Amino acid sequence: MLTVLGEKAALRTPCALLLGAFDGFHIGHLTLLEEAKRTGYPVAALTIFGGKQGGALFLPAERRALLHRLGVSYTLEYGFTDGFRDTPAENFLGALFSRICTGAVFCGEDFRFGAGAAGTPALLRRMAPCPVTVLPLREAGGEKVSSTRIKKMLAEADMGGANSLLCVPYFIQGAVEHGRHVGSKLGFPTLNLSLPAEKTLPKEGVYGGHAQTPAGEFPAIVNIGPRPTFGVAEKKIEAYLEGFSGNLYGETVRVFPETYYRPTTAFPSAEALRDQLAKDICRLRTEKGA
Repeated sequence: MLTVLGEKAALRTPCALLLGAFDGFHIGHLTLLEEAKRTGYPVAALTIFGGKQGGALFLPAERRALLHRLGVSYTLEYGFTDGFRDTPAENFLGALFSRICTGAVFCGEDFRFGAGAAGTPALLRRMAPCPVTVLPLREAGGEKVSSTRIKKMLAEADMGGANSLLCVPYFIQGAVEHGRHVGSKLGFPTLNLSLPAEKTLPKEGVYGGHAQTPAGEFPAIVNIGPRPTFGVAEKKIEAYLEGFSGNLYGETVRVFPETYYRPTTAFPSAEALRDQLAKDICRLRTEKGA
């Protein structure tokens, strides 16, 4: 079970603390987590929300679900406010270690913190009340593994590349909303999710993938972006779930876009769109063995 701790909450149980922003938990972070677990302490991970150029790979609720799945016991959540940004590195560590009991601390060699990013692993070692392990950066394909690199892959619709660097495949989580029911009229009912402004999204277009719902897991065709055939400029996530029949309004689902199929296109008619959707679903069935 994951316990969420705010910026002023105390933790008196000794923990192995992971320090970083962790806007997306990638395989470099996994190295830190594996080392922390070897200590035998429950693992706590500091997470920072906001302040990331290009948005965050995973939003708060998504990140909590991810950390829980990875076996993290506590998450220390900070918002990237002006006060947080301007806190001197020494003050940040002093406040952190006064309320969090640490048996061991882990970070990457590029970890920076505090006002002006002046805080370094060397300062951390001087101020921590316990051993500090600083691990070298992990590489894949001769390049540093980083959230920035993963975001670039998403922008290029390279879902395979992005997922190869993430500990958990990229997903978008949200509550199902009422749409215009156009899909139902075409014979392909879809579920609709809002596009969260603060989340890093893949390139707009149509993807094959899958969805996790309270009713089970289903292969899915996922459209990310506008719906130009019907003159709708508003951007949404729209997903057709192969084999699903029922009502998911208000339920939380996770949509996993996995394979880029095609760009969002303005078709000349609803019939032309329906024909293309049939082709997309045929491809999905072949890929998923459905």
